[in-house]
Amino acid sequence: MEDLESVAFGIITFSGDGRSYAIEAIREAKNGDIEKAEELMKKCGEAFNMAHNMQTELLTKEAQGDKVKLDLLFIHAQDHLMTGLTVRQLAEEIIDLRKDLMKISNKN
Repeated sequence: MEDLESVAFGIITFSGDGRSYAIEAIREAKNGDIEKAEELMKKCGEAFNMAHNMQTELLTKEAQGDKVKLDLLFIHAQDHLMTGLTVRQLAEEIIDLRKDLMKISNKN
């Protein structure tokens, strides 16, 4: 396992990437490019999977009795992960709403 600082920076990086993909996907959906939005959401999911895997590795270590020292950097990483996941969920909902609006517009 990497040192905690490296893991924290990894979680921050992957979470930031995931959040950025989600925001970009919302913009693409807003511009009517649902295919591009869905492609970006796939990248978003991949980035968050990487961050989650790093987090899970630490949780497993802790569960096995190897205490993980928590510091401000790691708490910051967790904050990035959790807020990023929230942005991802909202992006999924916004894209779905955009799809619905496009269907309604195409019927009229």
